Parts: sequence; structure tokens; C-alpha cells
Amino acid sequence: MSDFTSGFWSYYIAALTLGGIAFCAFILVRMSKRRVSGDPDKTGHVWDEDLDEYNNPLPRWWVWLFWITIAFGLGYLWIYPGLGSWGGASHWSSRGQYEQEVKAAEAEYGPLYQKFAAVDIATLAGDPQARAVGHRLFLTYCTQCHASDARGGKGFPNLTDDDWLFGGSPETIQTTIMEGRNGVMPPFGPALGPEGVLDTANYVRSLSGLPHDAARAERGKKNFATYCVACHGADAKGNQAVGAPNLTDQIWLFGPSEATIVETITNGRNIVMPAHKDFLGEARVHLLAAYVYGLSHPELQRRVAEAK
Repeated sequence: MSDFTSGFWSYYIAALTLGGIAFCAFILVRMSKRRVSGDPDKTGHVWDEDLDEYNNPLPRWWVWLFWITIAFGLGYLWIYPGLGSWGGASHWSSRGQYEQEVKAAEAEYGPLYQKFAAVDIATLAGDPQARAVGHRLFLTYCTQCHASDARGGKGFPNLTDDDWLFGGSPETIQTTIMEGRNGVMPPFGPALGPEGVLDTANYVRSLSGLPHDAARAERGKKNFATYCVACHGADAKGNQAVGAPNLTDQIWLFGPSEATIVETITNGRNIVMPAHKDFLGEARVHLLAAYVYGLSHPELQRRVAEAK
């Protein structure tokens, strides 16, 4: 309610809420009494010639249950927020509860995180306990994009191989998680035109041995040298400083089809990895980086499995 500049809305919401409860109580009282009009036992409504609607009061158990519900609602609104800016007698808030739970978690797990923070990432990646904690962090914060098996999906990198857009060293992975990344592929459709884009797409496919039109690929090679080498390099092996992928391997972030590559060259791509430092903190990111680092190093995973 602090977003409103006028106190009117607070009173409006409170009045609307209490008025709704009062109206329910009014209807309950009216419907609980027998109505006498003509035949006192019937309402006068008839269906299929002989089905009469009787004018009986509501069952007493149902009436009392409704009154209990109303009383519970009023009690709840007194204790907890629900009437405009009134914070309730308990002064409870979701933010306050969240902060309380965070403090409790820090008190319980803080020493464990600090213990691991003093160990370098490469060593932690081979520690069974550290990897178990890192795995839980990964399942909580990373699976939405990279999937629970860390193999990613279209537009989201596979973290289990050794192909890295920005680099796979322990320090680089930690920086990626802490600060986030923004990889931008500019659109070249306006500069190349439809035919030029198709030529360049065929050349890109040829770089990794995919089926392609040789004549188009030859023309596309010139386009690549003009527009693409600045990021992907003359050898097309990419540039981790700017997150430009290697185009000579068989790993494709959005797919290797001609149509997909044409779409990428025409419209460009914008890949965002959000920063996690503000809500995870350095200690948790340190553990998470160790887990991610271990995903692409089978020897570390074997060491963890043997230690169990």
C-alpha cells in the first residue's frame, strides 16, 4: 500500500473487504429464516409440472459452519494484513518472514559456507560434501535454464562438456555466476540481404563439416571475412573475451540447421545470464562454481564417486 500516494485506497480496500463479509452475514440471516408467502412450505417455483421447490431454512449445521467461517475471517484480518495499510496485530509481513528465515539459515549454514570459502574451487570440485551442497544450489537456482542434468537446451549452454562461451577456468566460472553475462550477436540481415545471409549460413555450416551448397559457401566466405572475423576470428574458433562461439566444432547453442543459422545471422541473438551475487553471496557462488567446474571434468567426478 506504500505505493499509493493517497490514504483513500487503504480505506477503500478495508471497507470493501469488511462490507463483503457483512453482506455474506446479511444473506446468511435472510436465508436462514422461513419465508411465508402463500403456501408457507413452498416457494411457488415448479419444474416439469410436479417438481415443487420447498421453502425450507438452511440446515443448522451449515449455518453454524458459515458463521464460524465469518468469525475466522474477521479474526484473521485482525491478526494479519488484509485491511488496506493495516499491518495486523501481529505486524506480520512476507518480507519480514523471509528475512527471518534467511537469518536462521545463515546462522545454521554460514559456518559451513565459510569453511568451503577458504578452499580453492578446483579442490572443492573433488570434495564430496562440497559437491553435494553445490548440487543442491544448482537444483535451486540453475535448473530453470540449464536443466537438472546441466545439459541445457536451445539457447542455454550445456555445462557438462568442455565448450565454454566465456571460458571454463574456475575463476571465470565464478565471475560468470557472480556478475552474469550478456552475449550479443548483432543482426546482419540488413547489411547482407537474404541471398548474402544464405551464402554466409552455408559457409558457416561448411566450417563444421555439415552438408552445404559449395557455391554459396564460397561466396559466403567473403562475407564471413568482412562481417564475422572480428568476433569469431579468422579461423572461426571464436573469442571467449566477448562470448563468441567456436563455429568449427559440432556444438550449437541454437541448432545447426540452415534455417536456424539464417535466423541467427539475419536477426542476431541476445543471450543473458543473470547475476547471482546479490541473492547468493560470494560463499554460495564459490560452492556453485566448484560444482559447475566439476561437471565438465570426469576425473573429478570419479574422485568424488570413489570417496563416497
